Amino acid sequence: MHLFRPSAERGTFDHGWLKTAHTFSFGEYYDERHMGFRALRVINEDVIAPGEGFPSHPHRNMEILTYVVRGALEHRDSMGSGSVIRPGDVQYMSAASGVYHSEFNASKTEECHLLQIWILPRAQGGKPIYSEAHFVRDSRRNRLCPVASLDGRGESIAIRQDVVLYASLLDQANSVEAPVTEGRHFWIQLIRGTLEVAGREMRPGDGLAGSGGERLILTAKEDSEFLLFDLA
Repeated sequence: MHLFRPSAERGTFDHGWLKTAHTFSFGEYYDERHMGFRALRVINEDVIAPGEGFPSHPHRNMEILTYVVRGALEHRDSMGSGSVIRPGDVQYMSAASGVYHSEFNASKTEECHLLQIWILPRAQGGKPIYSEAHFVRDSRRNRLCPVASLDGRGESIAIRQDVVLYASLLDQANSVEAPVTEGRHFWIQLIRGTLEVAGREMRPGDGLAGSGGERLILTAKEDSEFLLFDLA
């Protein structure tokens, strides 16, 4: 059995400087039917206006990943970390016992489009961590590229939860098979393009969840970009 989460049913807000869509309950958007999936707690798709962003604010006990689709995002935090991330970059912050950070569109002329992901940690507390990695286009093209994982497999960022996050750029008519085994679970989040999965057509912003133990093929009906979460 699959759970389909249509893009149009997400919680959406237009704050002028920020256009956002929440796959799961977040902030002003609450839906008791959509509080997360397994350890996956938040998928927010944000478009930030030029020069705008989120002033310094606190987090704790959350694994936070940011995936930039378009534009550039400037990060600063209380650990002393600071950088600008762009498409192909994945940013990781383990808020752990507590951290303050800010995120601003680094451009004064272009929008920044990103996905921010929150994952519940395996344990509370600990020392906050910041990390980032760049994944070249060819590493994600027509394959599933691990970008974050508990064991830091390949070139992925090591995080504090039993999750493997894959990113993919799938050309039209190409397919990949999800490596989700019996006893594991998956969430697919489509960013752009059109995917056919298990007889269902997915459009940008759609999410699809289910359990392993079946052969799951993802086929691009047009050039597509998506994230795949393999969850305990």
